[in-house]
Amino acid sequence: MSGAALALRQIGYENRAFWRNPPAAFFTFAFPLLFMVIFNVLFGADAARFFTPAIMVFGVVTATYTNLAMTVTIARDEGILKRLRGTPLPGWAYLVGRIGHAILIALLLVVIVGAFGALAYGVDVPWVHLAAIVLVLAVAAAAFSALGLALSGLIPNADAAPAIVNATILPVLFISNVFFQMDNAPDWLDAVSHVLPTRHFADAMLGFYGLGDTAGAGVPWLEIGVIALWGVMGVVAAMRFFRWEPRR
Repeated sequence: MSGAALALRQIGYENRAFWRNPPAAFFTFAFPLLFMVIFNVLFGADAARFFTPAIMVFGVVTATYTNLAMTVTIARDEGILKRLRGTPLPGWAYLVGRIGHAILIALLLVVIVGAFGALAYGVDVPWVHLAAIVLVLAVAAAAFSALGLALSGLIPNADAAPAIVNATILPVLFISNVFFQMDNAPDWLDAVSHVLPTRHFADAMLGFYGLGDTAGAGVPWLEIGVIALWGVMGVVAAMRFFRWEPRR
């Protein structure tokens, strides 16, 4: 069997393993929707136009960066990655399986959040931008997956994974037009957020919904370029720091 076929089989295996744990699957999709409901209660139903694309960004980052950094670290500490190196399954095929499954969950989350925003809050789906949305989502999901794998190589052990992962992503989400609008943020903080891929991802998604600086701009090539650049850096860092065995 070719390596590509093994990678596809691994994606299927990861998908079956995910759905065979109903509580985990339920909360994976319920958690972003809960955030969306809470924010709309706090800020009013009119805020749904902002929080629909913002929570999409949160869902994609959670499904790729956060999920991969944690689960791969745990698998490494449990010796799963080390044992896989002694099987016919190529290491890259295993990682493609993990990444492919994470991207599928991220895309499903986007669909669910978009549908929830339309049905519960009357937020129009920007069908006219569908091709550009798919492009942004594909680039962002791949980039954050690479960054998650890179981070897993820097996490010392599974016990430290939740703290380190959340410490690296939660502050970034707060300054990236995800949990709060950055319209009134200090100039220096706004400048810092524009260096990060999460801000460009959020701005691109908000633009599709007619909000922010990229509203009505068509394909947000600048945002896509910045996200892709971070993805390339994530791949380079993952190649340098990713580990198959626990630290001794």
